[in-house]
Amino acid sequence: MDLVALENVLDNTAFALLLVTTLVYWGNLAFAGQATAWGTLGMGLAHGTIAALLLARWVEGGYFPLSNLYESLFFLAWGITAVHWWVERCSRSAWVGAVTAPVALGVTAFAALTLPPEMQHSAPLVPALKSNWLMMHVSVMMLGYAALLVGSLLSIAFLVVTRGQAVPLRGSSVGTGAYRVPRVGASLPLTPEQLTLAETLDNLSYRVIGLGFPLLTVGIISGAVWANEAWGSYWSWDPKETWALITWLVFAAYLHARITRDWQGRRPAMLAAVGFAVVWVCYLGVNLLGKGLHSYGWFF
Repeated sequence: MDLVALENVLDNTAFALLLVTTLVYWGNLAFAGQATAWGTLGMGLAHGTIAALLLARWVEGGYFPLSNLYESLFFLAWGITAVHWWVERCSRSAWVGAVTAPVALGVTAFAALTLPPEMQHSAPLVPALKSNWLMMHVSVMMLGYAALLVGSLLSIAFLVVTRGQAVPLRGSSVGTGAYRVPRVGASLPLTPEQLTLAETLDNLSYRVIGLGFPLLTVGIISGAVWANEAWGSYWSWDPKETWALITWLVFAAYLHARITRDWQGRRPAMLAAVGFAVVWVCYLGVNLLGKGLHSYGWFF
């Protein structure tokens, strides 16, 4: 079997599935349709297709497929579709797919259609990557990124739904963002339907970020241990390490504000939206600039 040809078919198929799925979700949202089940099916098929692609790459290369940018992008897309499936089961809202599907599509398109061919091919591992920590550290970090991205997207969706409208909240000891009836005289109050949707998005965002944060924490700790084995130092303030710490601090501030400061609604959602950009800088921006020990090096 020609695994390279199979991989080309699978990555193009994943792109096509996610493109159609994105259009389904957007159409469902725009026209208040009932096609969410079709969107769920499309995301499930894309998830399975990407899993098959990663498995084929694993067989072809003989190592866990997380050694270059192409592989990590598809692993991230696989993680986003996995988290999406869990979140959608909890909410049954078309808004979930409307924000997660296009991001998974963009990641897949960047990997399959934009990266130069030489960056898409499997290559022998460099000595520093020949370690069991490759699977442990990188996979946990990527799953953490996926969960944090989905949680941040739900916060962004919350900001869109509640834009220019009063969203009065009552306190919650667990930071789940419970709502109360708007105060008398509040401008542009939410309708009951919008209130329910906003509460759902707020709750889900908090819970998904609460899942991604410990994954990010474990990933950073395991990376430090691996760095000590490979380079003789647990922490060297490499740009990737620095931005991983910045990402951790942003989402630690988000969770701290939700749990101990009783922040809910738009303020923590804005912080999570900042976290969305920070995750991309940490994962992709630093790498593509070709700086530091973690660089994939493409632009410079």
